[in-house]
Amino acid sequence: MGDTPPRSADAGTGASRVITDHARPAGASARPAEDVPTSRTPGGGALGGGGGLPRRRAFGAERAFRGLTLAAGTAVLVVIVAIAVFLVAKAVPALRANTVSFWTFEGWFPNDPEPRFGIGALAFGTVLSAVLALLVAVPVALGIALYLSHYAPRRLGNALGFLIDLLAAVPSVVFGLWGRDYFSGPVADLSAWLNRYFGWLPLFGGDGPYGASMLLGALVLAIMVLPIITSLSREVFRQTPTANEEAALALGATRWEMIRTAVLPYGRPGVIAAVMLGLGRALGETIALALTLGITFNISFNIIDNGGNTIAANIANAFGEANDTGRGALIASGLMLFAITLIVNITARAIIHRRREFTESAA
Repeated sequence: MGDTPPRSADAGTGASRVITDHARPAGASARPAEDVPTSRTPGGGALGGGGGLPRRRAFGAERAFRGLTLAAGTAVLVVIVAIAVFLVAKAVPALRANTVSFWTFEGWFPNDPEPRFGIGALAFGTVLSAVLALLVAVPVALGIALYLSHYAPRRLGNALGFLIDLLAAVPSVVFGLWGRDYFSGPVADLSAWLNRYFGWLPLFGGDGPYGASMLLGALVLAIMVLPIITSLSREVFRQTPTANEEAALALGATRWEMIRTAVLPYGRPGVIAAVMLGLGRALGETIALALTLGITFNISFNIIDNGGNTIAANIANAFGEANDTGRGALIASGLMLFAITLIVNITARAIIHRRREFTESAA
């Protein structure tokens, strides 16, 4: 009888295992298990399949780009802080030499032997002109944005949107010259009409003369901020989810009801941010208002009589004739304008951040 291969008991299962070392063909060499090649990672670990991933380089393109973006963001903060430090350092000597209240005095005489200047009338005119410009520009801008995004054919909407965007490329001095030389006549006629029929209101009181008034400056400013508000609002309205619009239409809503219930609520944070950015643009306008306002230093709600002034316009008009104290006073007023515009932009950014779904869809 032939020899039977020996069996050994398996310790884990109790089953028998056939030892096949003696069952190899004749002439076959026994190869130990440690001689079988295995795949190993660069660190030495064995893998069951192909080669391991390459070791991450200590300095690569990703880290370089990350460092570059971090440096760019930090540079913006450094520039803002540097501007603030410069304004404060140059404004403090003039503020110490001022002999009246900087906050309430309605006048600007920093070149006198006893300097007297105040920011009250200038800050009031700056805010008033910007608010009047937004009251005129925002309804028009939102109407144009809704028409371009939901009513006009695509080709016509793109063409009209391009033409409106071109307004942002016109220099402010061109707007100022146009407003002073050509637009002041129609505004004077409008001011006389408002005074005739609505003179009982403080806004339209007085006896004239009319022309270089806060109304003229605000209307020119409204035309200048119109493309900013229109472009941003148009893009916000276009980002409204199509499912929301189709759901409103499927429930029987008209086009306007769909816009009122689906488009406007979704785009409200973006529209508010666009208005705030337009406000920041209006607050800092210089040449156009310097050419169209009557340059007075008083706090008055009358917008049709000659007069009015802003911080930026006063800097442009008075800087050439200012002495050391006068330049320091103008820089102090610029510090106030810097603070106002910074607050406006921070507020706009906070409004956008409050609406998580808007920021995520715009990303």
